[in-house]
Amino acid sequence: MDMDEVLKIFIAESRELLELMEEALLLLESAPEDADTINAIFRAAHTIKGSAGLFGLDLIVDFTHIAESVLDRIRNGELHFDETLTALFLQVGDHLGKLITHLDEGHDLEQLDAESLEQNRLLGERLSAYMAPPRNPGGLPANHERIERSTQDGLSADHWHLSLRFGPDTLRNGMDPLSLLRYLNTFGRIVNIVPLLDRVPPAAEMDPETCYLSFEVAFASDADKATIEGAFEFVREDSLIRILPPHSKSNEYLELIRALPEEDMRLGEILMRCGTLTAAELQDVLHAQVQGQQEAETRPIGQVLMEESLVQPPVIAAALQKQQQVKESRNNENNLIRVDAGKLDQLINLVGELIIAGAGARMTAQQCGNAEMLESTEQLSRLVEEVRDSALTLRMVQIGATFNRFQRVVRDVSREIGKDITLSISGGETELDKTVVERITDPLTHLVRNAMDHGIEPLAVRQARGKPAQGNVRLNAYHDAGSIVLEVTDDGGGLDPQRILAKARERGLISDGQVLTEKETFNLIFEPGFSTADQVSNLSGRGVGMDVVKRNISALRGNIELDSRLGEGTCVRIRLPLTLAIIDGFLVGVGPAGYVIPLDLVEECIELEPGACHDRGHISLRGEVLPFIRMRELFDEEGQPPRRENVVVVSYAGQRAGLVVDHLMGEFQTVIKPLGKLFGTCRGIGGFTILGSGAVALILDIPSLLTDLAHPTAHAAPAAPAAPAAIEA
Repeated sequence: MDMDEVLKIFIAESRELLELMEEALLLLESAPEDADTINAIFRAAHTIKGSAGLFGLDLIVDFTHIAESVLDRIRNGELHFDETLTALFLQVGDHLGKLITHLDEGHDLEQLDAESLEQNRLLGERLSAYMAPPRNPGGLPANHERIERSTQDGLSADHWHLSLRFGPDTLRNGMDPLSLLRYLNTFGRIVNIVPLLDRVPPAAEMDPETCYLSFEVAFASDADKATIEGAFEFVREDSLIRILPPHSKSNEYLELIRALPEEDMRLGEILMRCGTLTAAELQDVLHAQVQGQQEAETRPIGQVLMEESLVQPPVIAAALQKQQQVKESRNNENNLIRVDAGKLDQLINLVGELIIAGAGARMTAQQCGNAEMLESTEQLSRLVEEVRDSALTLRMVQIGATFNRFQRVVRDVSREIGKDITLSISGGETELDKTVVERITDPLTHLVRNAMDHGIEPLAVRQARGKPAQGNVRLNAYHDAGSIVLEVTDDGGGLDPQRILAKARERGLISDGQVLTEKETFNLIFEPGFSTADQVSNLSGRGVGMDVVKRNISALRGNIELDSRLGEGTCVRIRLPLTLAIIDGFLVGVGPAGYVIPLDLVEECIELEPGACHDRGHISLRGEVLPFIRMRELFDEEGQPPRRENVVVVSYAGQRAGLVVDHLMGEFQTVIKPLGKLFGTCRGIGGFTILGSGAVALILDIPSLLTDLAHPTAHAAPAAPAAPAAIEA
């Protein structure tokens, strides 16, 4: 077994559990008595502790055990979550996250720096203040009502008894029985242990991957049964685990003997060797077994259980229903597998090459004119398209998980700046490429913090304006024309255009006589070093950030725009492609070169009638004025245009325009390849692709083209290569 791979799984799962724990803690601020949420936090801490014990990570085990003990008191109603306790457990989660990151970087926990060790000690002391009172010298809890088993009518064993029959696939599933036993010693003491070798075959017949181990264990601990059972949570499905509390009754030992596969007398001897039963007690138990067998011949077992009032029908029904729910949940979990992101990237690259090869085969078939070959290539193209869609789906994730992380950001920042702010989330089910999600987190973080610091007004100002005392920041996501739109909205004071213009003139960004539209004025805040803050805070005011946000969004082939109303609030809108790898394109020809337009942005194609173009760059489309761009002029294409030209009507973010091209060449699956550094600043070009013939076709950046069309003086005229052949060469 590759323990490094298993450790990576532990690290990934621990991070997921810490994220769930943080979300649950933030939910408790609005519903502090929600039992399901409290149980979710307890399960997360318990699972991390149990998994860490398997790897011998004693520092994590000891620290998490203290947190788990406090959570157990909360579950039992002895403590209640308040603002102080919630803040403490958020710090606990952060500290565990640092320890996990330390492991992920390849370091041992023994190599922790002094600051982390001191943080571990201080948090442990703060948690210990919430721990239950110490038990009395007699070993009984101060609260006698919580004793697991009274000594009345019970046998003499004052320790827990564990019967462990590990399943044959325990080792194959990545579990080590000896690690589980070592983990028991973290919250108790193994008094005695008897290994059972009945299932061990001769050495020649042994399978090194099969587990043959079984144990009878006498275990002394003040922990409750749930904690002891939790130690075997990962092997319970395939193993036989039986646990009896101290001073259990004789009939419970009888049930244990009946349930285990060994013979009665041999098992009785083992219980005696463990110190669980004395010889006299074993004789009483076995005598009760004989009487029970005689009684079972005359009365059905169900009748016996009902008469003894051991189990009621509603309890049986509820237990069966719960068992079915757990089984279905586990089946769903087993349907999920973890895949390395690098392997998915490799799959997408191979699918891209398959698309290019398929296009080449299709073109060859068309040139040959063979009907059967054409039919085969058409079927191949359909299959390749389905493979492409399935492969891209593997990398699609919901944006909601990213949005939920900002609950913590809003909570911490609002307390830091002294404002009462909540976060609203909508559209969390919207999916986009995992690569895009990873790279959009930092820009979103800056926008959310900026909205809280600059956007939301102080309490006195909000009350003077008749607004609610509590400010609101809203994150929203939705699909629009083949793109995903992310919105960061606040109900704050909005942007003051006159103040922005004054700052811009002060910095020399615009001249005194220059007139800008409201949208152009708002876009000035994306200029490097621009800030309207009067004071520099820990969050903002230094003029660093918004230009970086815009640059990061542009690197994702997206754009950012801003709407604001003075006194009402601001909305920052980010448009991003669904994927960065493969798209459906529409191939057009301009002179000898081919260009690809993202198909989702194409509305329609029409023939350009002679004389339909006006001098001011507009045509009439069914009575509507439509601006257009002549692609021949854009790319300085020499030669005369064909007698028949076409207009491709494109639309993006509410803007429409026509692209005048020479030829329409139909739909085309496009594998997006990035431009090199030499062409990185070319506006109007978003990348390139390889056609089936091996020729290069440029992919048009429609958003930047529409921006240049709306503001022709804002940018120099098109800086794209004269022809794709320049790149191909």
